[in-house]
Amino acid sequence: MTVTFLPLQEMIRAIRSARTQCEERGVIQRECAAIRAQFRQADNGGRSHNLAKLLYVHMLGYPAHFGQMECVRMIASPRYSEKRVGYLGAMMLLDEKQDASLLITNSIKNDLSNSNQYIQSLALCTLACMGSAEMCRDLAPEIDRLLRASNSYIKKKAALCAVHIVRKVHDLGELFTKAARSLLTEKNHGVVHGAVVLITELCERNSETLERFRKTVPDLVQIMKGLVISGYSPDHDVAGISDPFLQVRILRLLRILGRNNEAASDAMNDLLAQVATNTDSTKTVGNAVLYETVLTVLDIKSESGLRVLAVNILGRFLLNNDRNIRYIAMTSLQKIVGTDHNAVQRHRGTIVDCLKDQDASVKRRALELSLALVSASNIRSMMKELLSFLSSCPPELRSQTASGIFNAAERYAPSQRWHIDTILHVLTTAGGDVRDETVPNLIQLITNTSELHCYTVHKLYRALLSDISQQPLVQVACWCIGEYGDLLLTGECQETEPVQVTEDYVLDVLETVLQSHMSSPSTRGFALTATMKLSTRITENVDRIRSIVSIYGSCIDVELQQRAVEYNALFKKYDHMRAAVLERMPVIEKNSQGHTNGETIKESQTVKVKPGEPQQPANQVQANAAFYTVFSIVATVTVYEKDGVTVTLSCEKQSDSGLTVTLTASNSTESDIRGFTLQAAVPKSVQLHMKAPSGDSLPARGTAKLVFTFADMSEVYETKVSPVTS
Repeated sequence: MTVTFLPLQEMIRAIRSARTQCEERGVIQRECAAIRAQFRQADNGGRSHNLAKLLYVHMLGYPAHFGQMECVRMIASPRYSEKRVGYLGAMMLLDEKQDASLLITNSIKNDLSNSNQYIQSLALCTLACMGSAEMCRDLAPEIDRLLRASNSYIKKKAALCAVHIVRKVHDLGELFTKAARSLLTEKNHGVVHGAVVLITELCERNSETLERFRKTVPDLVQIMKGLVISGYSPDHDVAGISDPFLQVRILRLLRILGRNNEAASDAMNDLLAQVATNTDSTKTVGNAVLYETVLTVLDIKSESGLRVLAVNILGRFLLNNDRNIRYIAMTSLQKIVGTDHNAVQRHRGTIVDCLKDQDASVKRRALELSLALVSASNIRSMMKELLSFLSSCPPELRSQTASGIFNAAERYAPSQRWHIDTILHVLTTAGGDVRDETVPNLIQLITNTSELHCYTVHKLYRALLSDISQQPLVQVACWCIGEYGDLLLTGECQETEPVQVTEDYVLDVLETVLQSHMSSPSTRGFALTATMKLSTRITENVDRIRSIVSIYGSCIDVELQQRAVEYNALFKKYDHMRAAVLERMPVIEKNSQGHTNGETIKESQTVKVKPGEPQQPANQVQANAAFYTVFSIVATVTVYEKDGVTVTLSCEKQSDSGLTVTLTASNSTESDIRGFTLQAAVPKSVQLHMKAPSGDSLPARGTAKLVFTFADMSEVYETKVSPVTS
């Protein structure tokens, strides 16, 4: 049966004219069937034509694996036209993982010795494209022989093939070392380019080879100087630059050879200065050469003046209209800002201007670099620019900007008041985008700045009146009002405009926060605690506070309900302890990780009491009490007293982050209590070591006491314990 098929041009035209994908698949399926039939024929005069069509089908993404063996047969053909298509098909359809690739090894070896340079070239390109490790080991001696050939066309392709072999089999690098060095003396730019690429690969793979090729630095310098000072050459000129591709490759190799080596660096300093000053920066090609020059200068042990020149080139890049060039300039400056800070500082104005760029990636790089340039000498001017950027930056950059401002303010703040004002400005502008640790860190800062308590609470009160949508700001404001509400009511703050604040006004604001739909559960917790703490700081509205607290005792939010129940218990049963428990927080110290020991400030200074169950028979008493206490302000306190059982707590600070807590239980009833145990629960951030109790029974009439000791409690913020008797 005779199968008709379309010529290549006709097949392409038919595929392009298909109106639907289904129609396209039909054309390709018919052609593939015809190609299969032709492959099966022994005498096929159109083999190269059929394989070319199959390669086009493969380029469109359709299966073409059935043509692999045809590629192998065509590579073995003595005709150049068939070898050319066969090698092209092998590079497209075969890879080193397929067994069929091993079948062409002998054909490639034979073609490498062919007298026709173009057939040799086909074999070299194929080996460099898809040669496996086994093929590379078998054919490496042939490649080394071709590197010494007299034909420049073959030598440049052999050099690139050697690069592939070195990447596949590292041990074969030594085989090409001598030949690679001799190629540097060639006049042909293509050969020199291939030699530089090969030497670069060899130096990156082996430190001994790197030391050996450092002797070639003078040769590379001479080649580079010849390119820089040479006149117009039509064969190599690109936009007025002589062979920029070779220049870039030589600069990369010099960077490797000069890294961490004084002698090699000194040998290339003059050349780098010459390239940096004589290369035209008005064209993209010239900028590419200058950029590689800058990277080389910054990576080797170059002179200080040369490094300043490199930074200035990057500064000129920042003024370029091409955003890609501005981006790579800021990326490079970011890498060296730590070592060449003063040189980069000279371009601070240009970098800050890039914050206004429309491109998001350029804007992000400008932000990172601007934050790195903040120092004690420019903190005020830089912070002004960063705060202005924060008010208009894209949402995806607000968190990063806020965090950077916080870190810079903490390191370089000229005064505590400026520090607090800056953080409050950020919270007012982008409070919803700050990190979780911002609130406890700001509270720690305010607590430790006693002279600004009045100023801070007045400023936060004003902020709360104007906006309660920024949750971190509201939380800090509520905390400060709870702690320093007396200063808000009676203190005269000369640093702010006078404002009349009454107890009702303050409670109205806190109630607004509690009732607002914008307030998160955590924020409501801050507001409720602040309201409770005001009960010891005001005199005329304690009943109103008691009423507010009691309302939330039935709140649907479990956390808020729990707080309200605890506070109600303080009012009803432990009113004598309320003033002590709700005292002002002491100075909050920071631990080594930068967190405050008030990390769970929202739970601080709260006593939690649950009523005990009915008394059991005389010798069995069951009671449950749960309480929170802040060890940093409570020394010894009675934490439970009911049904004749009294539990007192005392603590002793052992270190900055650890303490020992002792609970002593006594029984004043007429009956002994047996099986007395104590259960303790702490947050995950606390490590608790509970020592064995002194016993498990409480003798009648207080004749003996039972002692429980918790030793070496680290990172203690609060502890919840429950004594259980049976």
